[in-house]
Amino acid sequence: MKVLLTSTSFQDTPGSHQTLLDGQDFEIDRMRGPLDEQTLLPIIQNYDAVICGDDAYTSAVLAKGRAGRLRFISKYGVGLDKIDLEACKKLGIPVSNCPGVNQVSVAEHVLALLFTFEKNIHVQHNSTQSGSWKRWIGREVYGQTIGIIGLGAIGKELAKKALSLGLKVLAFDLIKDDRFLTSHHEIVFVDDLNLIFQNADYISLHVPHTVHTEHLISREVIFQKLAKKPVIVNTARGKLVDAKAIVDGLNQDKVRGYLTDVLATEPIIEEELLRGVENIIITPHVGSRTYQSVEKQGTMAVKNLIRMVNDA
Repeated sequence: MKVLLTSTSFQDTPGSHQTLLDGQDFEIDRMRGPLDEQTLLPIIQNYDAVICGDDAYTSAVLAKGRAGRLRFISKYGVGLDKIDLEACKKLGIPVSNCPGVNQVSVAEHVLALLFTFEKNIHVQHNSTQSGSWKRWIGREVYGQTIGIIGLGAIGKELAKKALSLGLKVLAFDLIKDDRFLTSHHEIVFVDDLNLIFQNADYISLHVPHTVHTEHLISREVIFQKLAKKPVIVNTARGKLVDAKAIVDGLNQDKVRGYLTDVLATEPIIEEELLRGVENIIITPHVGSRTYQSVEKQGTMAVKNLIRMVNDA
């Protein structure tokens, strides 16, 4: 069986996931993703399966693959927004992903971004490296209110860590997990996003990108609903925010900071609106890129592929 592996995290990180994949009777080709439609179209029909990152599995790519050898898609990671799931269903291509394995790494990354910003670590590091001893005044996160939008595995992990740091936690989700909320009674669950927009000092996004969540943080939200000039943290998907509205909100003192691990277009492009803007921190989609998380996600991705092949 011929398998295309495109996840760079999988490829760049040593561990048992590599051993598991190499131990299968697969012929493996490796390319560095994310691959766009134009790159996939000429080659996809040559593979029985893919272990992919955020490659563009459009309806055209899937149809071309299915007309050839493509039978299985194993997504390394959680988000499936780059895969046309309706087309997969019509073409009979099963898709798997890896939920519930990266929450610790991503929640830690949210807090790392927050502490970096509030303690001015990034600017003070750059300053001292240039020989300066200029000292900025930071802020404590203790006692602040964080609004978590999306109380899935990552949102829950972040909520627990935030509570332990002395933050007040507001949480919103379409589904209320009563068991979790009962065991973490300090969390205030809200069924109206406006309560987060009105009360949160920090807003952290943990929802998938869909037609319903695109520009969840919109111009209207930034200029009409935010009450406390919050710091917005995004480790989910770049298209959850209106980038132009974020920049305008920062310039007009409606938002205090935007800390993101994700962009609408990845890798970063020359004309990225968020580049070089004061009070914006960008990391290159590395929230789950830890040795521990990659090994767990990679192992699950390989096991998912093995299971799909055996079930076929």
